Amino acid sequence: MNNLKRLSIAFSLILYCTSSHSQQVDPHYLNETTPGILPKIFRPGKISTEKEFEFGAVFSNDNKEFFYATELDGKAETRTMKFQNGSWGPPSTLLTHEVYSYNDPFLTPDNSKLFFISNRSLSGTGPKKDYDIWYIERQGQKWSEPKNAGMNINSGKNEYYISFTRTGKMYYSSNKQDVSNSNNYDIYSSEYAGDGFQPSQRLGSGINTSAYEADVFVAPDESYLVFAANRPGGLGSGDLYVSFRNADGSWTPSKSLGDAINTPTDDFCPFVSPDGKYLFYASQGDIYWVSSEVIQRMR
Repeated sequence: MNNLKRLSIAFSLILYCTSSHSQQVDPHYLNETTPGILPKIFRPGKISTEKEFEFGAVFSNDNKEFFYATELDGKAETRTMKFQNGSWGPPSTLLTHEVYSYNDPFLTPDNSKLFFISNRSLSGTGPKKDYDIWYIERQGQKWSEPKNAGMNINSGKNEYYISFTRTGKMYYSSNKQDVSNSNNYDIYSSEYAGDGFQPSQRLGSGINTSAYEADVFVAPDESYLVFAANRPGGLGSGDLYVSFRNADGSWTPSKSLGDAINTPTDDFCPFVSPDGKYLFYASQGDIYWVSSEVIQRMR
């Protein structure tokens, strides 16, 4: 390689690092200083705290509502924050119960429903059951009572984490087909048509293996998936992987996001901000965020 070409590449890298990864305080993201291609803890000491285990962070499409889950002493609840009158209010508890857990929040594309998972019984009383997908609907300034997502989604086993395409198609994970009790979770999708979700479809071998695949985020245009997996050769008990959608609707073989993101612990609950700029995820008991360029560079 000649010296002129070396200088050209070096100059391009400098421009890339200075322009693409500029960091600034962003009021859309709780007035936090935005990250570059290296992950940083999101709102340390206020959202990500030492006392509790935080995960499942999502923003509304207009970036005026923020939802996340916390866990303390083995029970999870869902909290929310709102942007009003030019500033963010303090966190308030949206979903909690003395027995059941409520976590993995995710809004529908029109922001009219908040989906989540819970181990509550179908009647809302009595002992805990397996985790199902539930939702609440907006009713003016309030929310409805929890409603079960139905038998085309839920099973007699666990359903975890939810995300939606722009058309309302749901992606989620479940161990419904695991007959060996080997913690083999897979990723499914379900179209929304008429008045409900259609029978779920298990994704193919580009995504699902005999190992654990769960916590899936789908891009609104369905162009890629980011999900958590615990596979042989991984860095920890859960790593984040990405797969891109081909023109024929199939998915490319998934790739690990690598050791810049994944750690020897569990990395899970991926979410890409509505503007497409940032990847949020949970790790080491806190919520992290990083430039979404870490996804695009995997294409």
